[in-house]
Amino acid sequence: MFRRICPSQLSKMTPARICIIKPSALGDVVQTLPLLPVFKARFPQAEISWVISRELTDLVEGHPCVHDTIPFDRKGGWRDWSQLLSTLKSRRFEMVYDLQGLFRTAVMTFATRAPVRIGLQTAREGSSLSTNCVIPDTSKAVPAHARIWRVAEVLGLGDSPKETKIAVSTSDEEWAERFLAPLPRPITAVHPGAGWETKRWPVEQFAQLLDRGTQAWRGATIILGSRGERSHAEHLKQLISDGASHNPKTVRTPIVNLAGQTTLKRLAALLARVDLVVSNDSGPMHLAAGLGTPTLGLFTCTSAARSGPAGTQHELVSTMVPCAASYCKRCPHQGEKHMACLKELSIDRVWQGMERLVAKNDIQPNQETSAA
Repeated sequence: MFRRICPSQLSKMTPARICIIKPSALGDVVQTLPLLPVFKARFPQAEISWVISRELTDLVEGHPCVHDTIPFDRKGGWRDWSQLLSTLKSRRFEMVYDLQGLFRTAVMTFATRAPVRIGLQTAREGSSLSTNCVIPDTSKAVPAHARIWRVAEVLGLGDSPKETKIAVSTSDEEWAERFLAPLPRPITAVHPGAGWETKRWPVEQFAQLLDRGTQAWRGATIILGSRGERSHAEHLKQLISDGASHNPKTVRTPIVNLAGQTTLKRLAALLARVDLVVSNDSGPMHLAAGLGTPTLGLFTCTSAARSGPAGTQHELVSTMVPCAASYCKRCPHQGEKHMACLKELSIDRVWQGMERLVAKNDIQPNQETSAA
């Protein structure tokens, strides 16, 4: 049994090597990024490493507060795992933060043999056994963004600004500028996908919502998503186009499907420059919100209070069915109750949220676009 550490002792330590273990997912990593300047401010001489899923390394690489990243292949075999654990042991970390709290991250944490290993109260799958310090007030009842920020508060830097910095290259920034330059403002970026089927508001409803937005503000629409969501995004584009072609008075503005065509850094450069984002509860939603772009988040099987982004410039709209925020990846109900959360979240209610978002961020309609 190794020595227990009181959280109040952490700010007085002077580790030379710190490891953050937060492999996934996109939204979780984004919400953890603001801790990096905090660690660097509290431990200025320390080298900070981050264990992160290989497909997400772009989010962290190049960050001025990060010494290096240690890629993790979730689907890797025993050889990959053995190499990772060997690397973690050889690096002789003195302080480790397991901010994921799962069995696999517990194995990683244990492999470091670090004398100080910190976890959160949300740790599960026995992962708390690998830590000797638990950050208080980090239960599931605490919103995810506030739960992560409790680390900063324990280190005495809770009043620091929350900075979601992505090390975007000049070429990626120039690409985003060139891409957006010819599009009429305001530009709406929409992410209609999500990892869970219970998070995906119907694409037909997205189409009607965006048509209302086009008529009201006469701006361009960019559809985002992963490579696997390309066909889903194309379906949305077609629905919007079909709706416009059936109404001769419809205002025609550009609709671009960028799903599967951006790196994470280019996605960040793009999201930082659009006027507003409409998204299911997903990684791109958190990325946009973290970068300060006004974001309309749609919540069905998850809780806006527990999982939503911080910031008064955003609008979060939730379903109101009895089983809302159940966190079920698949709907457990049959018949009329099947996926009722998606049906109950009406276009009118989401539209009202979009109107509030536009109003409080003073997003102005385009005065030049004319009806087709």
